[in-house]
Amino acid sequence: MTRVELPPEPACFVDRYEQRDRVLAAVDEWTGRDRPLLVALSGPQGMGKTELARLIGRLLRERYADGVLSVDLDDYRLGGSLDPGDVLGQLLESLGVEPGFVAGSFKARCTQYWSRTAGARLLLIVDNARYASEVVPLLPASGESLVIVTSHAPLRDLADGAALGLALPPLEEWAATELLELIVRDPRPAAEPEAVRALVRLCEGLPAALHVAGGWVRGHRLRSLTRLVPQLREEWEVAGVDGVERFWDVVYDGLSDGAARLYRLLPHHPGPAFTVESATALLGLGPDACEEALEELDRAGLLDLGELMAGEGGRLRLPGPLRAHALRRSRGDGGVDAALVRLVRWLVRQFQRADLLAAGSRLIVADSVGAVEGAPDVPLEGRAAGWLYEERHTLFAALRLAHERGMDVEVVALSEPLWTYALDHPQQLDVVGALQMAVDSALRHGGRPAWMMRTRCQLARHLWQAGLVDEAGRELDEAAGALRLLGAGEEKLAASLVEFRGMLCGVRGDWEAAAGEFARALALHDAISNPYGVLLMTYRSGEARAKLGELEVARELLAEARDRALALGRERMTRRTGFALAGVLCRLGRTGEARPLYEESLESARGRRSAFDEARVLDAMAELAEAEGLREEAGERRAAAGVIRRGQGL
Repeated sequence: MTRVELPPEPACFVDRYEQRDRVLAAVDEWTGRDRPLLVALSGPQGMGKTELARLIGRLLRERYADGVLSVDLDDYRLGGSLDPGDVLGQLLESLGVEPGFVAGSFKARCTQYWSRTAGARLLLIVDNARYASEVVPLLPASGESLVIVTSHAPLRDLADGAALGLALPPLEEWAATELLELIVRDPRPAAEPEAVRALVRLCEGLPAALHVAGGWVRGHRLRSLTRLVPQLREEWEVAGVDGVERFWDVVYDGLSDGAARLYRLLPHHPGPAFTVESATALLGLGPDACEEALEELDRAGLLDLGELMAGEGGRLRLPGPLRAHALRRSRGDGGVDAALVRLVRWLVRQFQRADLLAAGSRLIVADSVGAVEGAPDVPLEGRAAGWLYEERHTLFAALRLAHERGMDVEVVALSEPLWTYALDHPQQLDVVGALQMAVDSALRHGGRPAWMMRTRCQLARHLWQAGLVDEAGRELDEAAGALRLLGAGEEKLAASLVEFRGMLCGVRGDWEAAAGEFARALALHDAISNPYGVLLMTYRSGEARAKLGELEVARELLAEARDRALALGRERMTRRTGFALAGVLCRLGRTGEARPLYEESLESARGRRSAFDEARVLDAMAELAEAEGLREEAGERRAAAGVIRRGQGL
């Protein structure tokens, strides 16, 4: 009778169709003669690798007449080490060799195993491999055989590599929901869809976590899911996920000091993801040491460096359950505080550099941060605006972290690049909250009136964009009080406050008053020979005159502002002034002159990844096309703007 070492099929198993079909296709296409097809399934503990391997074994067992064998290498580990000879002994017995006839030495067992498997049609499942050296001696000497190996990390040191290597991703939300409902088997999931979504998000697509969560729900049949989810979250934060916590502890205990330290620090990183550069700053031991630690975490299955190639901007993350495990291992680590201070200061420096490169020199009140030892700068030339967008979540999270830790200097410093980011991505309520923290930090510090004035002005603009016009006015009144504390010598700040008052007048519809404020601010900038301030106020004045219907005056002012921006090499302001000028030209019927200005503005918005500006420019270009009788183009532009707004929730 053919030996089949497979347990009964599990009651609850979902998805993995793509991985299953790829293995089946590889089996059909395999043409090896004396070497078996080797399939490697990798992923963190609890991802369902073993069950998938067994599922494939059940599907294919009729094709492998000499048996389906299965061996779990963890069963043979003593003190963390494994003797492949012991495993070979078990396999030989499974192949029908009497225990007394199993060869004594490792070399003899290899020869005996090769002899027994030569030409055999055998399917072998090798579970929980850690190193290629554990797998190679177990490979049958037959091209008619199939070996499926599971490991928590890819076995990259296999001499010839796996013919097919598959890293199992977390289950998608639909599959995770289906699995949870199969496990729970009662009406509560259907009645509480929001709680189900929260429970699925808590498990982060990890099948083992979903099984534990489903068992938890089944064990508390009288409680609602809404009540159970926070209880389960609290339980996992304290004790971890049953069934996988012990395995992660074993893997962690085998890490080098540097890799273990980085693992403990990563869950404290602000934001949902991190980069190699920010991990380097967090560890503080230089790029080489950090790269080695990341590679070790990858080999240990505690991190997936494959995300560097597939993810946006080369960011990495610890999956939720692993992040919770790392957080538990960091308890009592006295180095976390120093690492976070170092990281926040490094982030301040990177965001300040990106701000300068993206927006150019402008009014800044925070002190610049110097280079951080052991943490090189990110290369930002030519991609600063895009980097600001990519790292927006880290920017917000770092500002919150700094505020919570009383790092007021860093909070104010981070608010300035946040301002630059928010100009391209306005109407976000989280911007108001972050800038309110900056005001709080400026007040808590108390020693820098310039900070109080500038942060209140920044907050005021986003308050009126959120429709909170009266609150914005009160912030500007407070800013004026802070300005009085500064006294003489702060003309730039004084001119800036006048500009903000003018913008608020425009929001209130009083464009005559706005024009007057902008003229005052222009005179202040001109008196201190501030070319950028003169440029900015010329632009603001042109916008105000356009609102008042003084189109020729507006055209002259905006054309002058654009010429000044070009002369100063201010690409961002060149496009802003060009867009405003194009709008006035369209109103004057000079659409041919407006079109290239709009096209430049559209290219700039896309380069800065500003969905708000891109949609706005497309709307303007639709109106231009309509004015020129190009109805088809106008419809396409409007449709494209609508797609952007719907996609971005604008």
